[in-house]
Amino acid sequence: MALKYLSALLLPGLLVLFFTRVSYNRVIGLVLTVGLIAASVYKGYTNSFALIVIDAFSLTVGFWYAQKLKQIKPSAE
Repeated sequence: MALKYLSALLLPGLLVLFFTRVSYNRVIGLVLTVGLIAASVYKGYTNSFALIVIDAFSLTVGFWYAQKLKQIKPSAE
């Protein structure tokens, strides 16, 4: 059970970052990750409200960090 909570804490945020880097749009990354989580809930893999809250927290942190990465511009040297 602890593995589910640890995965819910880390994976959605990392997926948002991954999809954002692939699509070059942080909103599309968020939407794709929310779709994957919705499919997981529909199939019954997420079976408690606490896991959904942890997923939402991780999504928020991943979305925030994707915005921070967008603001960092590499120096032209």
